[in-house]
Amino acid sequence: MRQILLAEWKATKFGLQRIMSSKEVKAELKNAREAIKNKEFKEALKHCKAVLKLEKNNYNAWVFIGVAATELQQPDQAQTAYRKASELEPEQLLAWQGLANLYEKSDQADFKAELPKIYQKLITLYETSDKAKCFEVTKKLVEIYQSEKNYLQVARVWRRLIQVKEDEEGLEDAELLELWKEMTRLLQDTVDDQDNETQQHLISAFERALQMTVDVPSEAHRSLSQDYIKCLSKLPHEVAKLKEVCDATLSHYPTHPYPLEALSEHYIQTGDCSEEAVSCFKRLLELDPNNSYAHFGLGIKACQDKKYEDAIKNIGLGLKRMRFSIIGWYNLALAQLKMHKYSDSAISSSQGLKSSVGNADDWTQKLLRLKLEALVKTGREQDADEALQILALISDAKNDPVVLALKGRAYLEKGQTEEAFQVSTELLSSHPGSVDGLTLKALLHVAKEQHKQAEESFLEALSRSPDSGELFFLLGSLYWNMGEEIRRDRSKTHLLKAAKLDPYLGSVFRLLGHYYREVAKDQGRARGCYKRAFELDPSDAEAGAAAVDLSMEQGDMDSALTVLQSVTERATPGSAKWAWMRRGLYHLKIGQHQQAIADLQAALRADPQDWVCWECLGEAYLNRRSFTAALKAFDKAHVLQPTSIYSLYQTAAIKQILGRFKEAAAEYKQILEKEDYVPALKGLGECLLALAKSALDDYLDGRAVDLIQNAIHYLFRAVKQRPDLSCLWKLLGDSCTASRTVSPNRAKVLVPGALCGMDPSDQKHTLDQRQLLTLGERCFGRALKLMPEAPSLWCDLGLNYYHQSRLLSSHYPEEDPQALLEKALQCVKKAIMLDSANHTYWNALGVVAMTKGIENFALAQHSFIKSVKAEPNNVVAWTNLGALYLKKGNIELSHEAFKIAQSLEPLYVNCWIGQALIAETVGSYDTMDLFRHTTELSTHTEGVKGYAYCVCSTLLDRSNRDSELYLYNIVQMNAVSAAQVALSKYTERIQTDPDAFIMLGYLNTHLQLRKQATEAYHRAVELLQGSLHTDKLSFALRGYGRALSDDGQWEEAVRIYCSTPLEELHDLIGLALACFRIGRLPESIQAYEKALVVASTEKEKAYILTALALIQHKLGSMDHAKTLLFKCSMLKEPVQESLQCLCALGLVHGDVTLASATVTELLKLGEPAGSAVEDRCLLTCTLLALQGNFSGVHREASRAIHRNPGNPSLWALLSRLVPQYCPNKADGGAVAGNVACQASLTLGKRALLYSGVNQLASGRHSGEDRRHNALKTIQRAVLLCPDDPAGWAGLMAACHTENTACFLTGSTPHREDLERAHMALVSEKVKGLQGEDGLLAQALEGWVLQQAVTGLKLSGQYDQAEALCSQVLSVSPEHPVVFLMLRQVQCERLLLSEAGSCIPPAVLDQLSAAVMANHTSVAAWHWLAEVYRSQGLLAQASVAYKQSLQLASQLGDHSGKMSSLLRLSLLALTPCLAGVGVSDWKDLVSEATGEVLKMSKSPVALLFQALLQFSVKMGARETRRLLERIVYASALGGSETIASVARWYLLRHLHAKDDLELIDTLLVKATAAGDSRLVDFHRRLYPSS
Repeated sequence: MRQILLAEWKATKFGLQRIMSSKEVKAELKNAREAIKNKEFKEALKHCKAVLKLEKNNYNAWVFIGVAATELQQPDQAQTAYRKASELEPEQLLAWQGLANLYEKSDQADFKAELPKIYQKLITLYETSDKAKCFEVTKKLVEIYQSEKNYLQVARVWRRLIQVKEDEEGLEDAELLELWKEMTRLLQDTVDDQDNETQQHLISAFERALQMTVDVPSEAHRSLSQDYIKCLSKLPHEVAKLKEVCDATLSHYPTHPYPLEALSEHYIQTGDCSEEAVSCFKRLLELDPNNSYAHFGLGIKACQDKKYEDAIKNIGLGLKRMRFSIIGWYNLALAQLKMHKYSDSAISSSQGLKSSVGNADDWTQKLLRLKLEALVKTGREQDADEALQILALISDAKNDPVVLALKGRAYLEKGQTEEAFQVSTELLSSHPGSVDGLTLKALLHVAKEQHKQAEESFLEALSRSPDSGELFFLLGSLYWNMGEEIRRDRSKTHLLKAAKLDPYLGSVFRLLGHYYREVAKDQGRARGCYKRAFELDPSDAEAGAAAVDLSMEQGDMDSALTVLQSVTERATPGSAKWAWMRRGLYHLKIGQHQQAIADLQAALRADPQDWVCWECLGEAYLNRRSFTAALKAFDKAHVLQPTSIYSLYQTAAIKQILGRFKEAAAEYKQILEKEDYVPALKGLGECLLALAKSALDDYLDGRAVDLIQNAIHYLFRAVKQRPDLSCLWKLLGDSCTASRTVSPNRAKVLVPGALCGMDPSDQKHTLDQRQLLTLGERCFGRALKLMPEAPSLWCDLGLNYYHQSRLLSSHYPEEDPQALLEKALQCVKKAIMLDSANHTYWNALGVVAMTKGIENFALAQHSFIKSVKAEPNNVVAWTNLGALYLKKGNIELSHEAFKIAQSLEPLYVNCWIGQALIAETVGSYDTMDLFRHTTELSTHTEGVKGYAYCVCSTLLDRSNRDSELYLYNIVQMNAVSAAQVALSKYTERIQTDPDAFIMLGYLNTHLQLRKQATEAYHRAVELLQGSLHTDKLSFALRGYGRALSDDGQWEEAVRIYCSTPLEELHDLIGLALACFRIGRLPESIQAYEKALVVASTEKEKAYILTALALIQHKLGSMDHAKTLLFKCSMLKEPVQESLQCLCALGLVHGDVTLASATVTELLKLGEPAGSAVEDRCLLTCTLLALQGNFSGVHREASRAIHRNPGNPSLWALLSRLVPQYCPNKADGGAVAGNVACQASLTLGKRALLYSGVNQLASGRHSGEDRRHNALKTIQRAVLLCPDDPAGWAGLMAACHTENTACFLTGSTPHREDLERAHMALVSEKVKGLQGEDGLLAQALEGWVLQQAVTGLKLSGQYDQAEALCSQVLSVSPEHPVVFLMLRQVQCERLLLSEAGSCIPPAVLDQLSAAVMANHTSVAAWHWLAEVYRSQGLLAQASVAYKQSLQLASQLGDHSGKMSSLLRLSLLALTPCLAGVGVSDWKDLVSEATGEVLKMSKSPVALLFQALLQFSVKMGARETRRLLERIVYASALGGSETIASVARWYLLRHLHAKDDLELIDTLLVKATAAGDSRLVDFHRRLYPSS
């Protein structure tokens, strides 16, 4: 719309609009205008086309078409229209404006390309008409040229605009100035891409702008000048103008650094370091101290002047602000290379290469060459690898001799001499006489150790380059390595020349330091050279370490520490190992252990594999008393260097300090395997001695003697090497004296003859305790000869004499110990004279003075008091003082002394023993508690004997069994076991105390330790034989006889009892029991009758009468036995044991009346306790079984458990009874067995077998439960009791069950052919059983044989079964059971053969006779009945089953009776189901199942009743009720097989009734139970479903 109005205005103003000749043209144009105004562009096009029909060259119509087409997104039509209009009227603006608008909005490339021409046309039109529009279009045109980088056109267009502006009248200078500034802004950023004309336009623009700037100086003028300088600095050909402008700017702005900075940058880039340039750098640095260009310039100047340190410093300062300056990094790398800081140079080159990305390639090549040379000269293999990779990036590397030489040296660093040789050959062939080539050739000779050829090559290279310090150094190094003579004569001259030519080559000074230190022996100059080498190259660890070491040797610790401090301060983690280690050793030397540890840890970060450093660190930890850390450090050192003895020794020493003597001894022995290292021998001796003392504290005397013997052996080895060491002799004396504690008969030690002075000296001799103590005396004497003023040695010698005197007093009473005691006293006094402040010496003097034979109690008291004064916290002295007062009868002072000792050290046992002795003296009730506390603290002979005496005294007093004191002291505190253990240790050491052995025997008897009790009493009797203590001897003999009886040594027990006076009741009873056990029954009766006379109480008489009754029963006098037992029951105090014997007598002889009456009497005695509970329950259950009340057996056992749920014996009894009397409750029996197993370890082994038998009875096999089954349980039982034949028999039955289950399921059995192995095991295990157990074993063997034969038959191995039976019969021909099994095998084999369908009557008669021979076998009758049934002889089969039923009833075999009835029911049911049954068979089924149900709930019996009803009347309601009762009633506990059979017949019944709803319910039940057979049967009955 705007364009239309504008067009009308233009037409009016300039007179360009034509007046249509006709009204139609005007009208159409008007309509077109209105349509465009209303944005109806298509209508507008129609009107314009109408106009063009009338007037083909109508300008406005073409313009309107262009506008409408543009709005309708038809750019091509719009362009055509506008072009047509511009051709018609080229000087009219409207069409050109439309084209410009169209091209600006469009993205078409051709439109954009035409846009500058349109803008130029518009500028031409606007120049005379509209200056503002002209300026806008010019800016647009400039932007297009800028985007196209056509800077020349930008300059020309803008210059033309300025000319147009200049022609205007009244134009202000400020506006013109802005145009010039705008021109500079448009062009100044692209100077590098401009041609010369454009640059000149830009320079002219800057100059005109500066000329027109009025305010000088000003910020605008300064900024413009700075931009001008920046522009000129990019134009190399305008250097003069640059300097001129910079000078002019400096004249106006003397404090502004930029002009100087631009000049400095120019000088740096051109490499100009003239005086003018240096002056510029310095002026710039004065204005801006941090200016990078100034630092760069000064650094480059310093580098040219070979002041490399200043160069590195200045360039480094410059790079702080200009991190990406290529020139800066290049010159820094160059200066570092000149100073031989190759690693730093390589790093700087890498930084420069990062900055050069995108810049000129020549800088990249320069940096690559620098980096290549630096990497090659570092001497590291990994740097050589990188250098070889860089070679590929260097241009024309193959033709550059320097680069080729560096390539060859890189190969040399990698050890690839062949490649290096090839490079050298190519280099010298292409560049003959090249210094670099000759140097490479010489280095190759050096690598091959061809010194003469290398020398020649170096000399030739030097002749061509005599100013090369590197060549002189290499030649000097060659001479240094060619031997001492050449080193001395030639190396120094060349090294000095190299140092003069290249004073920055640190390796020259290091080698000179070697020369002065090793050849010239001038340590001062050597130190100076090393110091200079280290200053030049701080990474030179060898030079630094040598400088520090020499400084320390010369005593200049400050200089050494300064060097070390400087290195460690700038060291990165994991570097400067040498400095950290030396500083750590220094701190270790002066005792600053923490700082030493820190330094050594830093050294290890640099090299964790340095074993020496690990040893130093361990030493530092050890000095700081950090033993665990030191141990780890030395362990690490030993791992890194297994041959190091020091680390292994220190490891052992630390373990010895930590009390880990056993480990320390093992470490010492490792050292001794390598060499006889005296410190290791000494340490091993100390460890063994410490272990011996520990064993003595634990009363392991035998082990202690062995350790003492080993200690003496190793210490003697040490003494042989170093007899001048007093400490070794002292340790030998301590080892010999340590044997004083053990019993003399144990103290037998093998000692080298050279040590003990016996011949032959090269062999070992056995010394007893006295000889060992004497040898210890000699060793202490030898130590005193070496150190006569050592008080500890005098004290040790005195104590040795003291122990010798005690040994003489106790074991050699015929000798007088007085002389030894005097020596002991004098030696200890000598120790006190030498060191009167030592409390242990005073205490030792007191002990010796108290000894019997001296008994100088005043001296003893004085000594103990002096010891306490010397050390107030002296628990030993206070305890000894208390013992002294107690010995003198001063209870109060003694108590106070012991009390103080207890407060000082509550865990010191001796003071507690003293308090216990005081309590015993005054008769206190706390005596036993105090003695018990002493045994809890540690084992001490006095405490042990006192506590054992208290315990035995309490046990002997039978009147206090129910008192609180007895229950607490004896029962609750487990006194008997504690006293027995402690007394065992006591008697192990002191074997001459009969009282102790009597008490030990008594305690062992109480604990039922029969063998130990026998040995203790025997030792007591031996000690008391011939003594005057007849009472003790009588007690010991009585106990000895009782112990022998308990141990089963009846003959010896009778002999011992006969040696007693036989006046005590216990002696007579013991004798009677022993005689009974060995079968001397008349003597036993005689002894019991004597005891009956001696008995004082009714209860004692009752027990004796019971014993006499048992003997009479043994003799076969039943009536006499009953009379005696009845007499027992008539006493005032009847005992339940006599009633139990009477009840058992009735049960054995089948006298139910007597047994019932006796059980009634037992019940009147009240609830039993202890083992009597199980005995009474067993008797009651046996009575119920004898009465035929099998369910009552289970109920009685369960009732007993409910009364005593914590009694595991009852649980085990229930588990044993269930499979025999209530097999239908076998799952509960298995649970009972598990409870007993968990409740008691003793019963658990047998109860586990009971549990497995119950699982067998319930049919629990692995097919049902892989984890909980009979096989798993019985396997566990066998593992627990491998010697129990019953367990192996149970395992045999479990394997048979598993095989049977596999046969039933159709799977392959995995436990076949085990019968013979199991049978052999059971036969082997039963050989040791005797008496009643022997009868059971015989029955077990017979059962196992039957089981083996059954298993073989099951697997079809009839030949093996027959062979097994024949084998047994060959040994026992008159064995009816085995003969029957043989006939069974033969019969079954006959039945399986083709002729087995009809067995001859004669054979049947033989089988019947074989069964009759086994008249007590219910299973034999069952088998015979099955044979009859197989032959169709149902009547005979029925008779056989009835015979088995009668036999089972006679035997009281509950299971056999049940089995007979069920088999009989099944036999009678068979003809009924076949439809040929008569009423007799039906009545037999009903009668037999009824009897079964009376005995117990039997699902099989219920099934038989249901099947009988099914055969009688299949469709009856009663039939369905009986079958559903089995199918749906889970309470019956029947097996899945029974339920499956019931479902089968129930489906037939429902099918006959056509009861689909109940059939669906039955199918759901069957599916849930996994009964696929029933589902298949249903599909057959109902194919359509």
